[in-house]
Amino acid sequence: MKMNVIDRCWRRDPQWRSHRAQLANCSIGYAGKMMNNIGKVWITFKRDMKITLAKPLLISSFTAIDGRGANVHIAHNACFMIFKATNVIIHNVRIHDCKAQAPGLVMGANGKVISLGQVDGDAIRLVTASKIWIDHNTLQDCEDGLLDVTRGSTDVTVSNNWFRNQDKVMLLGHDDGYIRDQNMKVTVVYNHFGPNCNQRMPRIRHGYAHVANNLYQGWMQYAIGGSMGPSLKSQSNLFIAPESGNKEVTWRKGNSENGNMWEFHSIGDAFENGASFTVTKGGRVPKPNYSEEQYFKVLDAKSVRFLTRSSGVL
Repeated sequence: MKMNVIDRCWRRDPQWRSHRAQLANCSIGYAGKMMNNIGKVWITFKRDMKITLAKPLLISSFTAIDGRGANVHIAHNACFMIFKATNVIIHNVRIHDCKAQAPGLVMGANGKVISLGQVDGDAIRLVTASKIWIDHNTLQDCEDGLLDVTRGSTDVTVSNNWFRNQDKVMLLGHDDGYIRDQNMKVTVVYNHFGPNCNQRMPRIRHGYAHVANNLYQGWMQYAIGGSMGPSLKSQSNLFIAPESGNKEVTWRKGNSENGNMWEFHSIGDAFENGASFTVTKGGRVPKPNYSEEQYFKVLDAKSVRFLTRSSGVL
């Protein structure tokens, strides 16, 4: 079975259930290896279950949520938030039909009750979080978005997920005025976007995203966009344009003057059904500059269908 480098790291072991923590050594990209999670909080599930949260679940630092071996749904009300936390893994969970939540009290880290403001209805929202790995989840049909990386969050890897049936998919950067997001670094790799996704795959503000070896199964408004001079390296993705409507992959907010700050580059991408990608003229987008533990080899776009065929919950 041809697998991507993350899956090959643990799925070839027939005894993976007895070696769950090995997963921590399989991450790539800006999250780096998650070895600090070994021996910490590792949540598993004995059986299939559907969980409806009364309030957003704030995930504490050094926590792995590992749904492998069970069919686990987080659905139909509040969903996940990673708030001022680090070293978090979310793996193999179905998250859908998340609803907006009014301000109120929730349980925070170390059992401390805190006051939380309005929550918009995202499947997973990162707020001032770092070293986060989101892998092999299926996310869809939420009231706002599927994944938000906001308020200075950085060192995030989003891999092997299936994003489907959603207007706003992935937001990287809080808002145009939040300058701290200039330091944001996110890797988006081996994901399947679609069908029935409209926009934000991702939408980037200020920071840097390395988007590689993903499958884009159409879009309505656009696939990748942003504002406030973000940097994007789109590498060896497969963009399949919709049958009708907008076939341009990218979207840029702002006038031509602001456009000079943009760094949107396409390297080795493949385009089908008339898809096109407007690149930045002149200059070069910074390389990912990965460390040894973050580095992975980006394969040819011809391999994307193989690399993403197990995207989402296994």
